[in-house]
Amino acid sequence: MTAPLLDNLFALCDSALGTLDTLLEKAKAHVTALVSVDGKIAVPLVEQNQNITHGFAWIATYVEALREMLGWAKALEAEGRYGELEALILQAAYAEYIAQIGGGIPMSQGEIIRLMDMGLTGEELALMGTPAIQTLVTQGFTQQVRSKIALHIEEQAGSSTFGNTGLDETLDMVRDQFRRFADEKIVEPAHQWHLNDDFIPMDVVGQMSDLGVFGLTIPEEYGGLGMGKTAMCVVSEELSRGYIGVGSLGTRSEIAAELILGGGTQEQKNHWLPKLASGEVLPTAVFTEPNTGSDLGSLRTRAKKDGDVYKVTGNKTWITHAARTDVMTLLARTSDEPGYKGLSMLLAEKTRSEDDDNPFPSDGMTGGEIEVLGYRGMKEYELGFDEFEVKAENLLGGEEGQGFKQLMRTFESARIQTAARAIGVAQSALELGLKYAQDRQQFGKPIFHFPRVRNKLVMMVVEIMVARQLTYFSARSKDEGKRCDLEAGMAKLLGARVAWAAADNALQIHGGNGFALEYPVSRVLCDARILNIFEGAAEIQAQVIARRLLEGERN
Repeated sequence: MTAPLLDNLFALCDSALGTLDTLLEKAKAHVTALVSVDGKIAVPLVEQNQNITHGFAWIATYVEALREMLGWAKALEAEGRYGELEALILQAAYAEYIAQIGGGIPMSQGEIIRLMDMGLTGEELALMGTPAIQTLVTQGFTQQVRSKIALHIEEQAGSSTFGNTGLDETLDMVRDQFRRFADEKIVEPAHQWHLNDDFIPMDVVGQMSDLGVFGLTIPEEYGGLGMGKTAMCVVSEELSRGYIGVGSLGTRSEIAAELILGGGTQEQKNHWLPKLASGEVLPTAVFTEPNTGSDLGSLRTRAKKDGDVYKVTGNKTWITHAARTDVMTLLARTSDEPGYKGLSMLLAEKTRSEDDDNPFPSDGMTGGEIEVLGYRGMKEYELGFDEFEVKAENLLGGEEGQGFKQLMRTFESARIQTAARAIGVAQSALELGLKYAQDRQQFGKPIFHFPRVRNKLVMMVVEIMVARQLTYFSARSKDEGKRCDLEAGMAKLLGARVAWAAADNALQIHGGNGFALEYPVSRVLCDARILNIFEGAAEIQAQVIARRLLEGERN
């Protein structure tokens, strides 16, 4: 019988990774030839061949994820923290993801991409037959390996993570603190908030403020904690494990603070950042418009300067937590310059609603709630502006036409945080599925002991760690001041799919009970679904990744 742990695992993974890098370069050459004209990437051809170009992005994401998994395992070994479970997760990840690269990666439920779709020749495809790859694929994730991982899961039920995350002691303490907060204040009432379509209570928001959530990454000189994006990931994970809406509350302040830090005047930084850090001011992002989606260059909302104010007229949609906030980071057109050039960012103050029957008491502003499947704790709104006044001094940076550039600087952090929220949702699904599988008795034993039930949980454990390491890598890159939109996009792309798969499988473990609203897993499924859409839909994310790689812009 094959031993659960492979001999020379690191060497096998190193060898396999080298082969995958070679295959990726060959795939890139084929795809580049397909979408190029006169030696340059042609955007229309990239779009015409979306299945192939987006598939290339998925393959590249898998390869990068495996690279980070190997780096994680080697670092743990060097620190004396590498145990049997970590080794099993590593070889399972390599076995499964390599098998999918060769046999088909699910870009969505009905879209499979394969290496042969990239135009690789038979000789090139034969690289998948190297000894290291074949050993990993055939022996790395057998049923015996799955059963061994399942034993670890059973023994560690109730653990904050399954397997050492590789973080230092300080970040482990941060995780423990926010895990306790989520367990004590969020996990139990969250499902009722969802069922009632209630706001997250303001006393919970206040406790989050006391814990420093809203100033986590704001520099200490402005009243924040001055921590990095990796800490932000840990906090977002644990809060989102409790409830995605709570985890997402921090995103509002994170994006607003990053906009102001990156593009604001010194006066704007001094005024707004301490208020954001303390939670005194709650912000909301007001970017999207009806019928524009990701096409921000087509925004039509106008902000016309009139003396010492801008008067804003237009419509916005999918505005999260709009009613209970004090300031909007509002993207509007301030000139007739075409496309992105005419866009500016305004720090638009508004009156926070204290009355649910009158959510938008500010003059010149109206709004209506959009009813949604999940992600309900902050509510979504459509907004209308009719000469809504914004102080001219609140033009971000004091210069018109910079709005899109300012917003672009926030995309990396927003996508890293979304990936972290996805990990938290996936972890919630795992814990709900595991508890139900251990408690539910069928045919004289807990259903956890049926292979197809525990195998689902095993795959969750493996993929959550893969998504986590890719996300932490992007966060570290951001903390080091490196461009990381590619890595952040990959983390978000994979994390969102992992969360959806975990939620779907956790519900399946619940059987008919999972379809009942009274069970929290039904909410987690609804919450997981949004992750593939907001902060860049999966298709947009794959498009961005593919173009970056094909145009050779990777650092």
